[in-house]
Amino acid sequence: MIEKKNKKKEIKNNLPVIPLRNTIVFPQTVTPLLVGRSGSISAAEKALLQSKRIICVPQKTVIDSELDPKAANLFRVGTRCTILQVLRLPDGNLRLLVEGDYRVKITRFSRTRDYLNASYTYDSKEIHAEPLETEALLRSFRKTFSDYIKLNKSIPDEALVPINETHSPRDFFYFVLANTQIDVLAKQELFEINDLTMSIKRLFSIIKREIEIMKLEKKIDVDVKEKLNKIQKEYYLNEQLKVIHRELGISREEKADLIDFQEKLKNTTLPEEVAQKAEEEIQKLSRLSTMSPEYSVVHNYLTWLFDLPWETPVMHDFELPEARQILDADHYGLQKVKERILEYLAVMKLASTVKGQILCFVGPPGVGKTSLGKSIAKALSRKFVRLSLGGVRDEAEIRGHRRTYIGAMPGVIIQSLKKAGTSNPLIMLDEIDKLSTDFHGDPASALLEVLDPEQNNSFRDHYLDFSYDLSKVLFITTANTLTTIPQPLRDRMEIIELPGYTSFEKLNIASRHLIPKVLLEHEVNDKIAITFLKDSIQDIIDKYTREAGVRNLERQIAQVVRKIIRAYLEGEVKNSISIKAKNLERYLGIPKHLYSEVNRQDAIGVVTGLAWTAYGGETLQVEVVKMKGSGKLKLTGQLGDVMQESAQAAYSYARLQADKYGIEGEFYKNLDIHLHIPEGAIPKDGPSAGVTMATAIISVLSGKPVRHDIAMTGEITLTGLVLPIGGLSEKLIAAKRSGIKNVIIPSKNEPNLKEIPEEIKKGMNVILVDKIDQVLNEVLL
Repeated sequence: MIEKKNKKKEIKNNLPVIPLRNTIVFPQTVTPLLVGRSGSISAAEKALLQSKRIICVPQKTVIDSELDPKAANLFRVGTRCTILQVLRLPDGNLRLLVEGDYRVKITRFSRTRDYLNASYTYDSKEIHAEPLETEALLRSFRKTFSDYIKLNKSIPDEALVPINETHSPRDFFYFVLANTQIDVLAKQELFEINDLTMSIKRLFSIIKREIEIMKLEKKIDVDVKEKLNKIQKEYYLNEQLKVIHRELGISREEKADLIDFQEKLKNTTLPEEVAQKAEEEIQKLSRLSTMSPEYSVVHNYLTWLFDLPWETPVMHDFELPEARQILDADHYGLQKVKERILEYLAVMKLASTVKGQILCFVGPPGVGKTSLGKSIAKALSRKFVRLSLGGVRDEAEIRGHRRTYIGAMPGVIIQSLKKAGTSNPLIMLDEIDKLSTDFHGDPASALLEVLDPEQNNSFRDHYLDFSYDLSKVLFITTANTLTTIPQPLRDRMEIIELPGYTSFEKLNIASRHLIPKVLLEHEVNDKIAITFLKDSIQDIIDKYTREAGVRNLERQIAQVVRKIIRAYLEGEVKNSISIKAKNLERYLGIPKHLYSEVNRQDAIGVVTGLAWTAYGGETLQVEVVKMKGSGKLKLTGQLGDVMQESAQAAYSYARLQADKYGIEGEFYKNLDIHLHIPEGAIPKDGPSAGVTMATAIISVLSGKPVRHDIAMTGEITLTGLVLPIGGLSEKLIAAKRSGIKNVIIPSKNEPNLKEIPEEIKKGMNVILVDKIDQVLNEVLL
């Protein structure tokens, strides 16, 4: 009775309040508190000055941890506590050790200037069950909580001692609730229930649920650790997730890739050999762990297999007139080449299956070989894929690597088909003449199967390890020269030569294509009206470029446009400007090529020859002088072996025909001959300068000058015959470009002469010869 009177007396007193964040203080438990908010510190100091008693109430939510909470954010059921110890920290905070006395119900909050007060009533939990039922519940609870402590490593085993010693259901409940790791709000909900028996039962149910969860966690942990090794530690969390999915019956996530491949196998029409291979690999994948190195190898293989185009390609019909329009719109000139391409397309349109579909465009850089391939693809409505073979030296780049190698992948042919997404693209093998060979293998030999219409219907890539049909693919190759292409590979291709452009063709190409392209790329059409006059374009061609194609011509035009844009931005040029020939030096500097290298006057021992290079035709000056000596023949100008032999043959012919041309009979005893071809830094070779060197030697020995307006080409024999040469079209273009109108060529090149466009031959006098005598009669004065 005395205790009740004291409690009733306390109702009239207010006590300071410490709001609690994320924790609860229960009766009959000792709890450490860190007090840091100003209101809480003031409340604690007030309690220490009085009875050391204080009310601890949890917050409903923690909105701003630094601010003192309002009364509306505090629960109405808390604990009256006694402060046992206090420690003042250097930062001004307090560390309190409080003991819960009993549960209280807050009747009213009031705020002073520094802290919060609360009026309260004693509110103890009541037992409504029978004593035997309560005892049975507690015994069962003790056993269960003992299991909980054993599974929960964060609770020490010593916590079992007070559990076993206490006989008060109320104390038992508060102690277990304080040591159970559940949410604070869930604890507060149990704390506010007035019926103690109901509170214990609910807490008992929660503990059982927590035990089941911890047992499952332990099982997951054991299952995962059994699979771990040194390499697999980084996958630990992923494996935990997979085990959780397995326990929950979620298996699709783990086998998503396998299911995806199985669906692709079902929905893709594959050849029998490929389908069997895919099924074997899918079965292998199903038996592998995702951590196995073999898993990624099989996964990548199946990805490549199903990414390849297997469906029958859609064959687009085309009309020859439309194809001609596309070729004419994209390329000026090249009439012979276009005719051959149209013939090829005509056969493709008429015949269902065409063998020998490998074209090889051969010509100098910049003449439009690659763009012709794009135009053909456009005319046929096919996907266009370009492969650069320059510098490729490994056979595996064509046929792929075997899967035994780390990082293995298919060759460039199969990669191109995947990129195109269809089995009938147009694949352009660019720079096929620049393939290399070393200890890795010969890629040119690997291309033999690819470019053979009789074999490429069963092309076998090392990586895929099954046959793939390439017969529907249209292959076109490009090269600058045929000399470096192996003969077996050349036999599989139909050669179409693209000669260099004439000056007239370059003028039209610049006007119709290059200038509009450059102006569009520089976005000047809406800002500056730039006009290139015809004479200015011609001067750029003649004086600033020397090439068979038009790449450098495009660069020179772009340089002019850039300088005009700069002048426009600096205020030096208005909205429109016309480029005249006399103004070119302002934009391009002094002329780089005046084509003055050819001799412009008749001279003894100086003859103009014609040469072929991979970049087009060139004029070649052969100079010969004689001097007293012992009959030596000196050759300079970095001449190759074949060219040196031609010089020896020309010298021997001069000795043989000395009397015929009025040459001193024993000149080979007392005269030295020095033959030189300028531009000594450039290697020169080939037999076609034979007539040129013979003419120069006989001219200097006989003292007869040579006409300066004639250029010549042809191979010479010891008996004076003139043999045919190659590169006739390029050589005639070089002569025309240098202003030479008379050209001597071998008679046996007459069939080649007929195939040369009239635009090149127009205004030129081509002289056909069979013997060196005919040459000397034409040129010696």
